[in-house]
Amino acid sequence: MGSRRKYSEEFKREAVQMSNREGVGVTQVARDLGIQPNMLSRWRRESASAGPKAFRGQGVPRDQELAQLKRDLGRVTRERDVLKEAAAYFAKTSR
Repeated sequence: MGSRRKYSEEFKREAVQMSNREGVGVTQVARDLGIQPNMLSRWRRESASAGPKAFRGQGVPRDQELAQLKRDLGRVTRERDVLKEAAAYFAKTSR
C-alpha cells in the first residue's frame, strides 16, 4: 500500500478557491489537480466551518519550530564561545 500524500495549507486553500468559482465543478478541479473529488469536497467543508483556522495540520507549528531552532542555535553558539576561550587560555598557559 502506498504512503499517504500530504498537501500544504497553501495548496488546499488554492484548491478550495478554484472550486468556488462559478462555472467550475468540484470534480473538474479535482481532476485537474490530480486529487479525489471527495477530498476536495472535505477541504471545502473544513474551510467553510473553520474559516482561516482550517488546514493547520498536525505536529509542531512552523513558528514554534523556528523559535526552538533559534534557542538551540544560541545555546550551541555560547558553548562554542566557551570552548574557544578555554582553548585560548590553555594555549597561553602552555607556552
